[in-house]
Amino acid sequence: MERQDRNELILEHASALFAENGIAGTTVRDIAGRAGILSGSLYHYFPSKDAIADHIVMHYLDALIARYRAILADGDEPRTALTRLATASIRVSRMHAHASTIYQRETGYLRQLPSHEAIRAAARTIRETWESVLARGAATQAFRDDLPIPLLYVLIRDAVWLTPRAVIPTAEDGHDIAEAIISVFLDGITVRPDGTDERHSR
Repeated sequence: MERQDRNELILEHASALFAENGIAGTTVRDIAGRAGILSGSLYHYFPSKDAIADHIVMHYLDALIARYRAILADGDEPRTALTRLATASIRVSRMHAHASTIYQRETGYLRQLPSHEAIRAAARTIRETWESVLARGAATQAFRDDLPIPLLYVLIRDAVWLTPRAVIPTAEDGHDIAEAIISVFLDGITVRPDGTDERHSR
């Protein structure tokens, strides 16, 4: 097996173990055993367990931010941009399911990793991307301007990252889920007495 293939195999099994048992609850021996190599041999590919966790998390965050930057570059109107950010978040999290779980659950351990500052910077970029779209929507009166942008971001973030865990296997690509989540925030769930809802009044 070529070195690159072995690297990918180690990362694949390590990410599954980290997601299942936590990073602290996973040993180098566990990873090596799952990958079918001796524990000592693993160090020929990665210097430490933390280096493996670093790679897994940063690869996920880099993929997410790359999608976000492409969306911002297109200059869509705020509602479209918001839906596309939600869709991208769900799709990338689906493609990197174990890494997404690790990122969400291992906040305390991630502070110990060598790339902690890079992870913090990525998290800041993610937050600023969402908040910039929300702020643009408020400034153009596409969205209400009387609600705190940081609060809106936290509410939508949690809906986007946590809700799909239960339903995403039934969705083909995550776009329908993203549209539903954004619609709940922007249109609400109330039907008017005349039988219409906010979507049909715009």
